[in-house]
Amino acid sequence: MSKETSVGEHKRLLLIDDDPNLILLVKDYLEFRGYEVITAENGQDALELLDNETPDMIICDVMMPQMDGYSLVENVRKNPRTSWIPVLFLSAKGQSQDRVKGLNTGADVYMVKPFEPEELVAQVESSLKQASRLIQRQDKSTETTPKIQVPFDVELTPTELRVVQFVARGMANREIAEELNVSQRTIESHVSNMLGKTGLHNRTELARWAIENSMA
Repeated sequence: MSKETSVGEHKRLLLIDDDPNLILLVKDYLEFRGYEVITAENGQDALELLDNETPDMIICDVMMPQMDGYSLVENVRKNPRTSWIPVLFLSAKGQSQDRVKGLNTGADVYMVKPFEPEELVAQVESSLKQASRLIQRQDKSTETTPKIQVPFDVELTPTELRVVQFVARGMANREIAEELNVSQRTIESHVSNMLGKTGLHNRTELARWAIENSMA
C-alpha cells in the first residue's frame, strides 16, 4: 500500500453538491487517494442517505436547491448518531461573515471555491485525524474504570448467588437477611465467603462484579 492512500484507507466520505462537474472532479480526486465516496445532489437527498449511512466525513456545498448546507448541518448536528461527523463546507462566498456563519452553524472547515484539490485532501485528512483523536479520547475516558478482575473459576453456591444479587441492588445485609429469612450474621458470612473466593475487597466491588457479569 502506498503512502498516498494510507489515510484514506476504508474511510467513507459523503460529497454533496448540485454541480455534477464538481462532484466528478472531487470524487475522482478523493477516490484516487483511497477514499470511498458516496454522493448526493442536495441536502434533502443527503439526509435520506444518512438514514442508512454513517460516513466518516461530509463535504458539502453551501448553496443548493431544496435544502442548503446550513440546514443540512443543523440536522446532522441534532441527530446523536451523526452529530460527531466532521463537516467541510465548500462555498463560492469568501467573505469573512460567510465563513463565520458557516463555522457557527456547525461546519468544521470552510473552503472557498475555486480551491486546489490538494488543499481539499489536506483539509479532509486533518479533519479525520482530529475526529479519530476525539474518539480515542472518549474511549480512554470510559476505560478509566477497568472491569473487575476475579479468578475465572469462581463458583458461587445458589444461596451466595441470591445474596450477591441483593448486594448488587444496593441492599444492606440486614435487609437481605429479612428477605431470605435468616440472621444478619449468616448474610455477613456469605458476603465474606464471596470476598474470599473472588479476592475482591468490599461489597461495592462485589456488586460491580455481579452487574458486569450479568448475575444481577
